[in-house]
Amino acid sequence: MEEINYIGHLNGAFGQFSKDGRLNPSHVSLYMSLFHFWNSCYFRPEFYINRAEVMQLSKIGSTATYHRCIKELSHWGYILYQPSHNPFKGSKIKMFNFDTSVEQDVNSYCDQNETSAEQALIPINKHIQTIKNKKNIDKRENFKNENPFGFQTMDKPTELVQFRDNLKTGEEKNYGEPL
Repeated sequence: MEEINYIGHLNGAFGQFSKDGRLNPSHVSLYMSLFHFWNSCYFRPEFYINRAEVMQLSKIGSTATYHRCIKELSHWGYILYQPSHNPFKGSKIKMFNFDTSVEQDVNSYCDQNETSAEQALIPINKHIQTIKNKKNIDKRENFKNENPFGFQTMDKPTELVQFRDNLKTGEEKNYGEPL
């Protein structure tokens, strides 16, 4: 039995999905459901599925959509689908390994005297510092330093703030007058 790296396989599969313009959300959902069942079967080379269970997990309501998507996934090389016309046996599925990594990335950001066995955490979208961003950081710092209530210290206010009685609940009302 082939060793399957769960995360590596999913990363490889989503990499293929992003390049393939033919796929729609039903294909991706169906593939993810099949991957779930493959994982439940401990990544055996071939496994059997029940159409109703796969449809329920992938949130596909139409049998026509299910059959169209599973046949297209098979035709496009994402899976190998062998339909069974026996409802007690189920259809046979063979999943292909999309894991493209050979070994785990190792953190290359370390001192010259040290070695590192940490996993490399490299963001896909690196934050680029711009002049606009620097201005926003300054605004945030100024806001933290501001004293919104006019307090000299955090314990006592310099002056009391008069609160307005917008509902006029403090005045005596004449309930004999109409609203």
